[in-house]
Amino acid sequence: MSGLARITAVRGPVVDMASEEALPAIHDAVIADPEGAAVLCEVQAHLGEGYFRAIALEPTQGLSRLMRARMTGAPITVPVGTSVLGRLLDVQGRVGDDGPELAGDTPRRAIHQPPPAFASQRADVQLFSTGIKVLDLLAPLAQGGKAAMFGGAGVGKTVLVTEMIHAMVAGYDGISVFAGIGERSREGHEMLHDMRNYGVLDRTVLVYGQMNEPPGARWRVPLTALSIAEHVRDVEGRNVLLLMDNVFRFVQAGAEVSGLLGRMPSRVGYQPTLASEVADLQERISSTGRAAVTAIEAVYVPADDFTDPAVSAISAHMDSTVVLSRQLAAEGIYPAIDPIATTSVLLDPLVVGVEHARVAGRLRELIEHYRELRDVIALLGVEELGREERLLVGRARRLQRFLTQPFFVASAYTGMPGRSVPVAETVAGCAAILAGECDAWDESSLYMIGNLDEARAKEASRQGVSA
Repeated sequence: MSGLARITAVRGPVVDMASEEALPAIHDAVIADPEGAAVLCEVQAHLGEGYFRAIALEPTQGLSRLMRARMTGAPITVPVGTSVLGRLLDVQGRVGDDGPELAGDTPRRAIHQPPPAFASQRADVQLFSTGIKVLDLLAPLAQGGKAAMFGGAGVGKTVLVTEMIHAMVAGYDGISVFAGIGERSREGHEMLHDMRNYGVLDRTVLVYGQMNEPPGARWRVPLTALSIAEHVRDVEGRNVLLLMDNVFRFVQAGAEVSGLLGRMPSRVGYQPTLASEVADLQERISSTGRAAVTAIEAVYVPADDFTDPAVSAISAHMDSTVVLSRQLAAEGIYPAIDPIATTSVLLDPLVVGVEHARVAGRLRELIEHYRELRDVIALLGVEELGREERLLVGRARRLQRFLTQPFFVASAYTGMPGRSVPVAETVAGCAAILAGECDAWDESSLYMIGNLDEARAKEASRQGVSA
């Protein structure tokens, strides 16, 4: 319900107000000091008769007691539609790039929406090919599905997410929406610059809540991005790739908000509403009859502890779980995706085919066997293994190197042009290595290449030089 209120207390981002009329609904937007500072707040709690508590999405400098506030009678809304394509927006939908302001008649959508009705969601599975070998083989994604990339600091989550944007706009007639949650401003500018260079900015929307902003802004950035994605799916009928980096910071911001509101912390200091907050976000990501929102989410794992409550709450909603390994990154295996811990519910013969499922299963067995032997090799040397074991170790190492791949978005750093490999060629290449066709090849021939034909040419060139 719209009307006027007065500020009774300001404690950092928490603003207490007294309504002069009926209390606003939870999640309604309130503009504190509409004539001056115009700080956007969101109602979070009713304190008693006529009193409510809100969390500010902007700095509260300039606010003081007895200032007036305007209750809008509706949730926060953000601009959606074609006019936001190619733009960098903040949590409120304000332009953050060097372009013109959005037109006044731009359609807007509330950031709080119910998830699609279960009956309206699409039941069939359409695979989403990324062109990244290790992902397509071991953690296939579905349109309308959710995939999480778990990893500690510095193992390549952001580079992998950026490569996925490139894959989406290059291979699909769809829109990409990127949510930067608690990102550094440098990262936002780099992303905008990169998207322009790749020529894909006109089909991408960037939404940022920077780490210097109040927790309320960082907490609501994913909802802003999701509302823009839902409009593309529901109104325009186009597929959307929603990328979030980093969902752990969404949980962190929620924990800060919870503490500011005076709620008792739960396990490991997280908010008691952790599970429901994550569920409210994740359940809105789905495919309907017309189009799909496919989500790929980077998730920071604090201290590489996968039993952390935030990591567990997020992983429970995922179709595909991609785990990045610090050890593989240290060995120069990029993308540093752990083939054993990485899983997907779609890796099923009925979905991906019998051969794909067989090759993926056999590859996992072989690499797991190799890991079991690594301590023996480190102590005694590979020469102490039997002939059969040495052969299997060689194949496992070649498979690990075949699953490396130069990325388009990293070509400026690696000096190698990016590669995109169809799923069929990835499966065929791994099958050939498993069958022993590459046993005599040098391991370097399989490192940082695309399909097996490229490795074959590299090996032939190497043998020609050595001869």
